[in-house]
Amino acid sequence: MTARQIDPPEHRCADELEFLAAADPGPRPAGWRLTPRAVVTFIAGSAGRPVTAPDGRSRAVDAKFVGERALVERCVVTLAGERGLLLVGEPGTAKSMLSELLAAAICGTSGLAVQGTAGTTEEHLRYGWNYALLLAKGPSRESLVPSPVLTAMTTGAIARVEEITRCLPEVQDALVSILSDRRLVLPELGGGEDAVAYAAPGFSVIATANLRDRGVSEMSAALKRRFNFEVVPPIVDFDAEVALVSRQARAAIERVGASYTVDEAVLETLVTAFRDLRTGSTVEGWEVERPSSVMSTAEAVAVAASIGLSAAYLPGPDPLSLLPGHLVGVVRKDDPADQARLLAYWDGALRRRAEAGGRIWRQLWEHRDVLRD
Repeated sequence: MTARQIDPPEHRCADELEFLAAADPGPRPAGWRLTPRAVVTFIAGSAGRPVTAPDGRSRAVDAKFVGERALVERCVVTLAGERGLLLVGEPGTAKSMLSELLAAAICGTSGLAVQGTAGTTEEHLRYGWNYALLLAKGPSRESLVPSPVLTAMTTGAIARVEEITRCLPEVQDALVSILSDRRLVLPELGGGEDAVAYAAPGFSVIATANLRDRGVSEMSAALKRRFNFEVVPPIVDFDAEVALVSRQARAAIERVGASYTVDEAVLETLVTAFRDLRTGSTVEGWEVERPSSVMSTAEAVAVAASIGLSAAYLPGPDPLSLLPGHLVGVVRKDDPADQARLLAYWDGALRRRAEAGGRIWRQLWEHRDVLRD
């Protein structure tokens, strides 16, 4: 198999999915490969307790999504009821990863996906045509090119639509009849059974949308009613976020063949700064002016990976000295004026920590000049 930068979860976790399918032979919705309980365990983990299969095999299942187990359970129940699921939240809260994990566990593939953009058309959600066959043989099932959504319908799988609010409203509404009637009419085929595609058991749609994109292309009321909405919040637990940033940064660095050497104290400082700027307050209760840029966990992973790659390939500077420059790059993405807010954070909360005797905060304070233009 050709090497991949990132393996989809159905391949990366194939052994675990096979084990969970054998370990829980209980009732499952039509078309599902795992029971709903096993899907939750696959995504949220077994809390350190081993899962034992009827054949005697036993293994603990690690959590792959850092968040409330109740959120995962609600998502699974929604899909078990053949309702559409819409995951909303700030950018970088792992909505896409959660949708991939759900699809991989339920139907064995996360690849039936449409990326929503301003250029997405109805064909991407319904079907198109092989024009060479269309000219040679006329409209037929053979000349029809199904979308990932139509393929999911006819095979009883989960279709994923990323960034649905970036699609134009008339494109979004192509999903209304699919989600309500569970069939898609193909008028070009002239009527009859062959002109209707019916949803097989197990079919559903998971869509994602960023809260900051509301108003880009607002969803119609009719389409909203076809979805259950679930908000995916930022990670609340500090230790869990540090562990996630460490794990994903290590994976990104080792994937390119480098050694991961980022100190845990540097990661804790990085995550603390991101959380301060994300929430607008510190654990000490000091107010912080929030930048307009999203200080997400995903951005923290990218910064940690960059620091680790610098240490691996360009050794020399103290890894902590690289943090201010990377933070400037993050906060300036949406508004260059946010650099002043980052400087205010340095002169406020960070300086107070340095004066209180925090060694690592004193070191960061010494790199204040990096924040100036």
